[in-house]
Amino acid sequence: MDSTLAKGLGVLEWLARQQRDCRVSEVAQALGLGRSNAHRTLQTLVACGWVQRDEASSTYRASLRLFELGTLIGAAIDVPRLVRPVLARLAQVTGETVHLAVRDGAEIVYLDKFDSPLPVAAYSRIGGRAPAHCVATGKALLAAAHLEPAALRALLGTLSAHTPNTITDFDALDAELAATRGRGYAENHEEWRLGVCGLGAPIFDARGTAVAAVGMSVPSIRFGRAQARQLSERMLGCARDASELLGYRAADAGSQHASS
Repeated sequence: MDSTLAKGLGVLEWLARQQRDCRVSEVAQALGLGRSNAHRTLQTLVACGWVQRDEASSTYRASLRLFELGTLIGAAIDVPRLVRPVLARLAQVTGETVHLAVRDGAEIVYLDKFDSPLPVAAYSRIGGRAPAHCVATGKALLAAAHLEPAALRALLGTLSAHTPNTITDFDALDAELAATRGRGYAENHEEWRLGVCGLGAPIFDARGTAVAAVGMSVPSIRFGRAQARQLSERMLGCARDASELLGYRAADAGSQHASS
């Protein structure tokens, strides 16, 4: 491995994550470099256009060139292709139907799926849609959006009932979304189709935005409390792995939320 290149990339990444002007001494201390070594690395990055130097304060920050590159890469990311192996593992381990969904307004759209091989299985189809307030992937994405109550009502309009279990009251939905954020995943107890339950968890990109959700559709006969808990743990692991593939780092996102 080229140690000089690795050092430069390390400095660039650290600077980008600080989101402020930094002194040479800070860079050196954070990355375990000698002051002169850190200074040379920063000067090289400045010469290449990746870092900007403020002459008045002798501080450094990542340049917009990094943002431009990140935007290009982000636009080219094929989320379904990248996370498909992770979803496939979840389907293989659990034996249940697994799908990838995104939110389109008040609905979710299924982008990918793996059918359960079991005799009794839940059905969904790629390209199919479902009301976001009725299914676990939809509730997971609504919860991750952190919408104000008025914005949530404007987005969803009327909460139509599709089964006797559908949530049709906005106060109840607000409470459900808060519970979803608290545990990290959403549940669907026969709210869209009788006999079918589900779990859903958001998938985050490098900016901490929920860009999709992994979901599991499970026949109600296999959705007892203990079974649901085991499935939710595996699904959360899948969502974490998928998010990491998209560049998400939970610790970094947590520090950003704390400072906002």
